Amino acid sequence: MNDRELTRRLLGPEGPEVTCDACFEQLDRYVEIEVAGGDPDAAVPGMAAHLEGCPACSEEHDSLVALLRSSPTEGP
Repeated sequence: MNDRELTRRLLGPEGPEVTCDACFEQLDRYVEIEVAGGDPDAAVPGMAAHLEGCPACSEEHDSLVALLRSSPTEGP
């Protein structure tokens, strides 16, 4: 991690950031939009910044993404 990245992480995000509680309330919807190819950051502002700075929520996010991408899609 370089000095710029360290400074950015210490100062936090410039925009809105959700809390862990809000993250867990919105994470399913966020991941569904992400996996579907939509714009999850537009749907849940501040989530990306939170995920970048919170290892626990980021791990949950990554697990949900992996689960949805490994799940077979429903047929007609």
